Amino acid sequence: MRHLLFAAVLGVSALPAQACRMTMALEQWPPYLYRDAQGSYTGLDLELLQAIFKEAHCTLVTLPELPTARRQLLFQTGGLDLMLAASETPERQSYARFSISYRDEAVGVFGKAGTHAAQRHVGSFGQLARGKATLLAPKVGWYGAQYAAARPALEKDGRLNTFGSFRQGILMLDAGRADLLLGDVLAVRHEARLQGVALTTLPFLALRAPVHLMLNARSTSTADLARLNAAITRLEQRGVLAAIRARYDAP
Repeated sequence: MRHLLFAAVLGVSALPAQACRMTMALEQWPPYLYRDAQGSYTGLDLELLQAIFKEAHCTLVTLPELPTARRQLLFQTGGLDLMLAASETPERQSYARFSISYRDEAVGVFGKAGTHAAQRHVGSFGQLARGKATLLAPKVGWYGAQYAAARPALEKDGRLNTFGSFRQGILMLDAGRADLLLGDVLAVRHEARLQGVALTTLPFLALRAPVHLMLNARSTSTADLARLNAAITRLEQRGVLAAIRARYDAP
Protein backbone atom coordinates (compact mmCIF):
# COMPACT_ATOMS: atom_id res chain seq x y z
CA MET A 1 0.00 0.00 0.00
CA ARG A 2 1.15 3.53 -0.77
CA HIS A 3 -0.02 4.93 2.54
CA LEU A 4 2.44 5.14 5.38
CA LEU A 5 1.52 3.11 8.39
CA PHE A 6 1.50 4.67 11.78
CA ALA A 7 1.58 2.34 14.73
CA ALA A 8 0.25 2.81 18.24
CA VAL A 9 1.79 0.40 20.68
CA LEU A 10 -0.84 -0.24 23.30
CA GLY A 11 0.49 -1.70 26.51
CA VAL A 12 3.79 -1.84 28.31
CA SER A 13 6.90 -0.54 26.60
CA ALA A 14 8.55 -3.95 26.36
CA LEU A 15 6.03 -6.40 24.95
CA PRO A 16 6.53 -10.13 25.34
CA ALA A 17 8.20 -11.86 22.38
CA GLN A 18 4.98 -13.69 21.52
CA ALA A 19 2.83 -10.54 21.55
CA CYS A 20 0.11 -10.32 18.90
CA ARG A 21 0.14 -7.57 16.28
CA MET A 22 -2.91 -6.57 14.22
CA THR A 23 -3.68 -4.02 11.50
CA MET A 24 -6.91 -2.02 11.30
CA ALA A 25 -8.09 0.79 9.00
CA LEU A 26 -9.44 3.95 10.58
CA GLU A 27 -12.87 5.34 9.70
CA GLN A 28 -15.36 8.09 10.49
CA TRP A 29 -18.17 6.56 12.56
CA PRO A 30 -18.88 8.98 15.41
CA PRO A 31 -19.10 8.52 18.31
CA TYR A 32 -17.47 5.09 17.95
CA LEU A 33 -14.36 6.08 15.97
CA TYR A 34 -13.69 9.51 14.50
CA ARG A 35 -11.25 12.40 14.24
CA ASP A 36 -11.93 15.14 16.80
CA ALA A 37 -11.50 18.90 16.43
CA GLN A 38 -7.82 18.61 17.34
CA GLY A 39 -7.22 16.01 14.62
CA SER A 40 -6.83 13.08 16.99
CA TYR A 41 -8.78 9.85 16.67
CA THR A 42 -11.13 9.06 19.52
CA GLY A 43 -14.45 7.35 20.21
CA LEU A 44 -16.14 4.64 22.22
CA ASP A 45 -14.93 1.69 20.15
CA LEU A 46 -11.39 3.03 19.97
CA GLU A 47 -11.25 3.45 23.76
CA LEU A 48 -12.61 -0.04 24.29
CA LEU A 49 -10.12 -1.46 21.77
CA GLN A 50 -7.21 0.36 23.38
CA ALA A 51 -8.13 -1.06 26.78
CA ILE A 52 -8.49 -4.59 25.37
CA PHE A 53 -5.17 -4.46 23.47
CA LYS A 54 -3.34 -3.02 26.46
CA GLU A 55 -4.69 -5.79 28.70
CA ALA A 56 -3.75 -8.41 26.08
CA HIS A 57 -0.27 -6.86 25.52
CA CYS A 58 -1.00 -6.58 21.81
CA THR A 59 0.12 -4.01 19.24
CA LEU A 60 -2.35 -2.18 17.00
CA VAL A 61 -1.18 -0.85 13.62
CA THR A 62 -3.60 1.61 12.02
CA LEU A 63 -4.01 2.51 8.35
CA PRO A 64 -5.49 5.81 7.12
CA GLU A 65 -9.24 5.98 6.56
CA LEU A 66 -10.67 3.85 3.77
CA PRO A 67 -14.12 3.78 2.15
CA THR A 68 -16.38 1.09 3.61
CA ALA A 69 -16.32 -1.13 0.51
CA ARG A 70 -12.53 -0.87 0.18
CA ARG A 71 -12.05 -1.64 3.87
CA GLN A 72 -14.25 -4.74 3.64
CA LEU A 73 -12.48 -5.97 0.48
CA LEU A 74 -9.06 -5.44 2.02
CA PHE A 75 -10.11 -7.43 5.08
CA GLN A 76 -11.46 -10.31 2.99
CA THR A 77 -8.27 -10.47 0.93
CA GLY A 78 -6.00 -10.50 3.98
CA GLY A 79 -4.83 -6.89 3.95
CA LEU A 80 -6.41 -6.09 7.33
CA ASP A 81 -6.39 -8.21 10.48
CA LEU A 82 -9.16 -6.55 12.47
CA MET A 83 -12.52 -4.84 12.10
CA LEU A 84 -14.68 -3.33 14.84
CA ALA A 85 -18.33 -3.72 15.86
CA ALA A 86 -19.01 -6.79 13.75
CA SER A 87 -22.08 -8.99 13.85
CA GLU A 88 -21.33 -12.69 13.61
CA THR A 89 -22.95 -14.21 10.51
CA PRO A 90 -22.59 -17.59 8.74
CA GLU A 91 -21.16 -15.87 5.66
CA ARG A 92 -18.44 -14.11 7.64
CA GLN A 93 -17.51 -17.28 9.49
CA SER A 94 -15.98 -18.55 6.27
CA TYR A 95 -13.20 -15.92 6.39
CA ALA A 96 -13.22 -14.49 9.93
CA ARG A 97 -13.15 -15.40 13.59
CA PHE A 98 -15.05 -13.43 16.25
CA SER A 99 -14.24 -12.35 19.78
CA ILE A 100 -16.74 -12.53 22.56
CA SER A 101 -18.95 -9.44 22.68
CA TYR A 102 -17.42 -6.20 23.96
CA ARG A 103 -20.59 -4.04 23.75
CA ASP A 104 -24.14 -4.02 22.40
CA GLU A 105 -25.42 -2.13 19.41
CA ALA A 106 -28.83 -0.52 19.80
CA VAL A 107 -31.15 0.91 17.15
CA GLY A 108 -33.93 3.26 18.19
CA VAL A 109 -36.63 5.51 16.74
CA PHE A 110 -36.57 9.25 17.41
CA GLY A 111 -38.67 12.34 16.84
CA LYS A 112 -37.99 16.01 17.40
CA ALA A 113 -38.76 17.27 20.87
CA GLY A 114 -42.41 18.26 20.89
CA THR A 115 -43.40 15.46 18.52
CA HIS A 116 -47.14 14.78 18.58
CA ALA A 117 -48.12 12.54 21.52
CA ALA A 118 -49.62 9.90 19.23
CA GLN A 119 -46.22 9.45 17.63
CA ARG A 120 -44.21 9.62 20.87
CA HIS A 121 -46.12 6.65 22.29
CA VAL A 122 -45.73 4.28 19.32
CA GLY A 123 -44.50 1.06 20.90
CA SER A 124 -43.61 -1.17 17.93
CA PHE A 125 -43.00 -1.15 14.21
CA GLY A 126 -46.28 -2.94 13.70
CA GLN A 127 -48.07 -0.03 15.36
CA LEU A 128 -45.98 2.42 13.33
CA ALA A 129 -46.87 0.65 10.06
CA ARG A 130 -50.60 0.79 10.89
CA GLY A 131 -50.48 4.49 11.71
CA LYS A 132 -49.84 7.62 9.68
CA ALA A 133 -46.39 8.75 10.83
CA THR A 134 -43.61 9.11 8.24
CA LEU A 135 -40.15 7.66 8.84
CA LEU A 136 -36.56 8.45 7.88
CA ALA A 137 -34.21 5.44 7.78
CA PRO A 138 -30.64 4.70 6.65
CA LYS A 139 -30.30 3.57 3.03
CA VAL A 140 -28.24 0.50 3.90
CA GLY A 141 -27.82 -1.83 6.87
CA TRP A 142 -29.76 -4.30 8.97
CA TYR A 143 -32.03 -2.69 11.56
CA GLY A 144 -33.92 -5.64 12.94
CA ALA A 145 -36.64 -8.04 11.87
CA GLN A 146 -39.47 -5.75 13.01
CA TYR A 147 -38.32 -2.93 10.76
CA ALA A 148 -37.75 -5.34 7.86
CA ALA A 149 -41.34 -6.59 8.24
CA ALA A 150 -42.84 -3.09 8.46
CA ARG A 151 -40.79 -1.55 5.64
CA PRO A 152 -42.90 -2.77 2.67
CA ALA A 153 -46.08 -1.18 4.09
CA LEU A 154 -44.26 2.08 4.80
CA GLU A 155 -42.84 2.15 1.28
CA LYS A 156 -46.20 1.31 -0.29
CA ASP A 157 -47.84 4.22 1.54
CA GLY A 158 -45.03 6.61 0.63
CA ARG A 159 -44.18 7.09 4.30
CA LEU A 160 -40.52 6.04 4.15
CA ASN A 161 -37.58 8.25 3.10
CA THR A 162 -33.91 7.26 3.36
CA PHE A 163 -30.67 9.07 4.08
CA GLY A 164 -26.98 8.36 3.53
CA SER A 165 -25.46 9.80 6.70
CA PHE A 166 -26.79 10.68 10.12
CA ARG A 167 -25.87 14.31 9.48
CA GLN A 168 -28.22 14.24 6.50
CA GLY A 169 -30.85 12.35 8.48
CA ILE A 170 -30.93 14.88 11.32
CA LEU A 171 -31.06 17.75 8.83
CA MET A 172 -34.05 16.11 7.13
CA LEU A 173 -35.80 15.48 10.45
CA ASP A 174 -35.21 19.05 11.57
CA ALA A 175 -36.57 20.34 8.26
CA GLY A 176 -39.79 18.37 8.72
CA ARG A 177 -39.16 15.84 5.94
CA ALA A 178 -40.59 13.12 8.20
CA ASP A 179 -42.01 12.68 11.68
CA LEU A 180 -39.58 10.05 12.95
CA LEU A 181 -36.03 8.82 12.36
CA LEU A 182 -34.56 5.33 12.72
CA GLY A 183 -30.91 4.79 13.56
CA ASP A 184 -28.09 3.70 15.83
CA VAL A 185 -28.86 5.22 19.23
CA LEU A 186 -25.46 6.73 19.99
CA ALA A 187 -24.81 7.91 16.41
CA VAL A 188 -28.18 9.67 16.22
CA ARG A 189 -27.76 11.34 19.61
CA HIS A 190 -24.21 12.42 18.77
CA GLU A 191 -25.21 14.08 15.50
CA ALA A 192 -28.29 15.69 17.04
CA ARG A 193 -26.10 17.30 19.72
CA LEU A 194 -23.73 18.64 17.05
CA GLN A 195 -26.65 20.20 15.17
CA GLY A 196 -28.43 21.43 18.29
CA VAL A 197 -31.58 19.43 17.54
CA ALA A 198 -33.48 18.26 20.63
CA LEU A 199 -34.89 14.74 20.27
CA THR A 200 -37.46 12.57 21.95
CA THR A 201 -36.96 8.79 21.98
CA LEU A 202 -39.79 6.37 21.29
CA PRO A 203 -40.35 3.75 24.01
CA PHE A 204 -38.96 0.73 22.14
CA LEU A 205 -35.73 -0.45 20.55
CA ALA A 206 -35.79 -1.67 16.97
CA LEU A 207 -32.74 -3.81 17.65
CA ARG A 208 -30.32 -4.63 20.44
CA ALA A 209 -27.57 -7.13 19.73
CA PRO A 210 -23.98 -7.89 20.75
CA VAL A 211 -21.07 -6.85 18.54
CA HIS A 212 -17.62 -8.38 18.33
CA LEU A 213 -14.07 -7.79 17.20
CA MET A 214 -13.75 -9.52 13.81
CA LEU A 215 -10.35 -11.09 13.14
CA ASN A 216 -9.09 -12.20 9.74
CA ALA A 217 -8.95 -15.99 9.81
CA ARG A 218 -6.03 -16.03 7.35
CA SER A 219 -3.75 -13.58 9.13
CA THR A 220 -4.57 -14.21 12.81
CA SER A 221 -4.47 -17.31 14.95
CA THR A 222 -6.74 -19.00 17.44
CA ALA A 223 -4.14 -18.01 20.04
CA ASP A 224 -4.64 -14.34 19.10
CA LEU A 225 -8.37 -14.75 19.54
CA ALA A 226 -7.98 -16.49 22.89
CA ARG A 227 -5.69 -13.71 24.06
CA LEU A 228 -8.23 -11.00 23.23
CA ASN A 229 -11.12 -12.98 24.69
CA ALA A 230 -9.23 -13.42 27.94
CA ALA A 231 -8.51 -9.68 28.05
CA ILE A 232 -12.18 -8.81 27.46
CA THR A 233 -13.25 -11.23 30.20
CA ARG A 234 -10.82 -9.77 32.75
CA LEU A 235 -11.77 -6.18 31.90
CA GLU A 236 -15.47 -6.98 32.20
CA GLN A 237 -14.88 -8.61 35.59
CA ARG A 238 -13.05 -5.50 36.81
CA GLY A 239 -15.68 -3.13 35.39
CA VAL A 240 -13.20 -1.35 33.10
CA LEU A 241 -15.18 -1.75 29.87
CA ALA A 242 -18.45 -0.92 31.63
CA ALA A 243 -16.93 2.36 32.87
CA ILE A 244 -15.89 3.32 29.33
CA ARG A 245 -19.33 2.47 27.95
CA ALA A 246 -20.99 4.49 30.75
CA ARG A 247 -19.03 7.63 29.81
CA TYR A 248 -20.64 7.50 26.38
CA ASP A 249 -24.09 6.62 27.78
CA ALA A 250 -23.97 3.42 25.75
CA PRO A 251 -27.09 1.22 26.05
